[in-house]
Amino acid sequence: MSSAPTVAAALRDSACDRRRAYTAALPPLRAPKLLDQLRERIRYLHYSHRTEEAYVHWCRAFIRFHQLRHPRELAGPEVEAFLTWLASERQVAPATHKQALAALLFLYGKVLGLALPWMKEIGRPRHMRRLPVVLTPDEVDMVLCHLAGEQRLFAQLLYGTGMRLMEGLQLRVKDLDFGHRAIVVRHGKGGKDRVVMLPQSLEAALKDQLTRAHAVWAEDQTAGRGGVFMPHALERKYPRAGAAWSWFWVFPQASHAVDPQSGVVRRHHMYDQTFQRAFKRAVGLAGIHRPATPHTLRHSFATELLRSGYDIRTVQELLGHTDVATTMIYTHVLKVGGSGVRSPVDALAVVQAARLAHHPSPG
Repeated sequence: MSSAPTVAAALRDSACDRRRAYTAALPPLRAPKLLDQLRERIRYLHYSHRTEEAYVHWCRAFIRFHQLRHPRELAGPEVEAFLTWLASERQVAPATHKQALAALLFLYGKVLGLALPWMKEIGRPRHMRRLPVVLTPDEVDMVLCHLAGEQRLFAQLLYGTGMRLMEGLQLRVKDLDFGHRAIVVRHGKGGKDRVVMLPQSLEAALKDQLTRAHAVWAEDQTAGRGGVFMPHALERKYPRAGAAWSWFWVFPQASHAVDPQSGVVRRHHMYDQTFQRAFKRAVGLAGIHRPATPHTLRHSFATELLRSGYDIRTVQELLGHTDVATTMIYTHVLKVGGSGVRSPVDALAVVQAARLAHHPSPG
């Protein structure tokens, strides 16, 4: 009677055909081992290093869970069993569950090149949107009081711009535009660039930070160890660019480290774990008993802008959100506090105070 099911089935078949054609267009893998093939495919598709490490971790865990059997011998029931174990025994968060599933789907679809007719039958974790932890300006100030030097400046920068932790750590000298009071965030989430404000109150401190970073860069040049990581193929296209001051980190690490992908010893930016530990310690010393992390500064930035009356679309662009619905979560945070509904117990307190004023208790 209706053509809707036929049209829907045709659309699904068309999507499957496109996926098969895309997989067939991928070049053949050269690595002999499965996990090395996984890394090779991830790098070919320009996924981030963190995604690579996460996918390798979950695929290795999947293989070990099934007593080192090759994934070609496994299918939907084995994937479902592994994901069920993660949810019931390990009690991982829905986001972790989703990441593990994405890793396995990538392994089967992009590495093994196998059709996945059982993919639709695998249960997906229900996405539960939770209210973020948000610090008040007074609480942010208390945390900053327990940070010093470049870590204090870095925390101020995250709170003043709404950047993610890695976006701030990966800032390069060329990304700071003091003339326009702008910071260009390169390769943010989803590989997108965006522009955020350069806080006027931090200009002098950032210039001092660049002076310290320049001393580190000059020391590397003198020692013949110049060069930082360059994205994509820029290192081959511009062999000397990695040693240029404009590409140097705004927040360089004090020591050299081995690049995890190339094995080259070079100057890295400040480690994320270094700042995370310092921030956690500062939160404890400030007497804040909520689970605040560096990402909390981003939440606090967005909430304060909305509280100050800025348009939600402006906040969305500054945060780099693709969907405004993601930004809308901060409007719910605002409703929780003083700008929300008045609690009836507060009105009751007023009534009780008035009664006591007219009929004071004896004694």
